[in-house]
Amino acid sequence: MRIEAYTQVQKVYDTKKTAKTQPKSSSGVSDKLQISSIGKDIQTAKQALAAGSDIREDVTAPIKERMKDGTYAVSTDSFADKLLKQYEEMR
Repeated sequence: MRIEAYTQVQKVYDTKKTAKTQPKSSSGVSDKLQISSIGKDIQTAKQALAAGSDIREDVTAPIKERMKDGTYAVSTDSFADKLLKQYEEMR
């Protein structure tokens, strides 16, 4: 067994190495973040969407009332046509 090879490998994995630290500069450098006007507009739009409801009550309220009264009717022919159209689009 060659001892020289072992010591060379040990030198590669030497854990007693001291880390060299770079001296800290006191130049007062600071990071800055600038958001463009488009980015600000997108943030405003996202906040407005998040604040709003996903359900349009002005559309759903009359349908709910008709369902509750039992007067809401769905055309089976229209439903079947739309279902087949959707199926064909997904193919």
